[in-house]
Amino acid sequence: MWAWFDGRTCGKTVGLMNTNNSPRPAGWMKTVLLVAGIYNLVWGTWVILFPMVGFDLAGMPRPNYPQLWQCIGMIVGVYGVGYIIAAYDPYRHWPIVLVGLLGKIFGPIGFGWNVAQGVIPLTAGATILTNDLIWWWPFGVILWRALAAERQSASRGESV
Repeated sequence: MWAWFDGRTCGKTVGLMNTNNSPRPAGWMKTVLLVAGIYNLVWGTWVILFPMVGFDLAGMPRPNYPQLWQCIGMIVGVYGVGYIIAAYDPYRHWPIVLVGLLGKIFGPIGFGWNVAQGVIPLTAGATILTNDLIWWWPFGVILWRALAAERQSASRGESV
């Protein structure tokens, strides 16, 4: 049976704990990771099937090698599979969430750099909000709580 845990670790509430005092991820984490996974699968599939649409919408010249853009779509889709796997045990699969968050941080940084250099137009970043920015907070909270849960378990000599 699960009960609310109101203790604090690293200044943050861990969330739920089961009767043997091992941390349990909050239910919203599963939902967020499932939605992120489905979103990435859909976005990646769209880019693979229709690689030129994004360039056309952004008013950019079409690339000579759309296969490279399709490869990015494949990578994004694979991240989607990872997020779906992580959804079923976010604390255990925190490295997937970390790698995803890093990509969602570095992608906009690279985009901003290229806009500042005049390499790509600002309109090319239309998907930065939905692909990256909206995931920063929930992924960050999942990672923070996974760290807190790991520290709490380690202090009791257990593993998460």
